[in-house]
Order: sequence, then structure tokens, then C-alpha cells
Amino acid sequence: MRRRSDQHERFATWTREHGAAVRGYLMAMVRRADVADDLTQEVFCRAWQARDRYREQGNARAYLLRIADRLVCDRRRRAGRERTLDEETWKQIEPAGRGAEPWRAPTEAEAAERLDAALERLSPMQRRVLLLRYYGGLRFAEIAQITGCPLNTTLSHCRRGLMAMRKLLVESAL
Repeated sequence: MRRRSDQHERFATWTREHGAAVRGYLMAMVRRADVADDLTQEVFCRAWQARDRYREQGNARAYLLRIADRLVCDRRRRAGRERTLDEETWKQIEPAGRGAEPWRAPTEAEAAERLDAALERLSPMQRRVLLLRYYGGLRFAEIAQITGCPLNTTLSHCRRGLMAMRKLLVESAL
């Protein structure tokens, strides 16, 4: 009975401490809140299903983000089979937002669009490394393990990605 209680407590801790990072990473990768929410739920479902096999080997956040990264890669492979709504149709069926301060929305939306556009122009690996670093707060060794790249290559992707982001954001601000 104690073991079951430990598993529940560990899972609750993971959800509380790492849920926002996992969702943030997924949101940045798929760029749709509904899909990010579904994938976040799937990450934690898979973690729960594997709870008996899980052995603490380091960072739980890295474990969860590895699951998230694999789900995103799998989703991209299946992307041809999914039907994507165009922007106009999505706006018609999307529920209205409940922003507390409407005067900030245009500025925040513009900044988010600039950041989104800059992220889109990065290579897929640079984007993955930066998002795992930013949302996951992972060490580079953990990112290298998740992506399957050597550590120095991971560091290069991060450095080049940051340099490209800075340049693109400066250019878009002009």
C-alpha cells in the first residue's frame, strides 16, 4: 500500500512541478493550444502507465520532456493523415478568450507573432534544443540525450539558434 501512495505522490509532484514546462514546450512546438493540451495530457497518461517501470535516474523533467518530444515527432510523422482547419474556420469555432487586460493584447500578440516567426525560421533541431532548454530548463547533456545528438552538436545548435533568434528579432523590430 505504501508503494501505491508513493507513486501517487510522485505523479502529483510531477504534474505540479513540471506540467507548465511540458505544456509550454508542446505549445511552442505545435503552436496550437488545443493540440498542446491534448499532448500534455498524453504525456502524463504515458508517464502514469509506465509508473511501475520508472526508475529514478536523474531529472524527472527530462523524462517527461523526452515523452513530449517523442509525441511531437510522432505527430509530425502522422501529420499528412490529419485534417487541419484554416485560420478563418478556426476563428469561427474557437472559444472567445478571457483576457483580463484587453489593452495589452495587441502588444503581446505582436511580440508573440515576432517570436513565433523567428522560431519558425530556425532549423527544426535548433528549435527543439532552444525549447527544451527554455521550457524544460534542462541541462545540455539531458537535451543531447533526448534529441540523440552529441553534446557538442547540441551546444552548437543552441548557440546558432540563439544567434539567429537575436538577429531575426532585431530585424523584425525595425
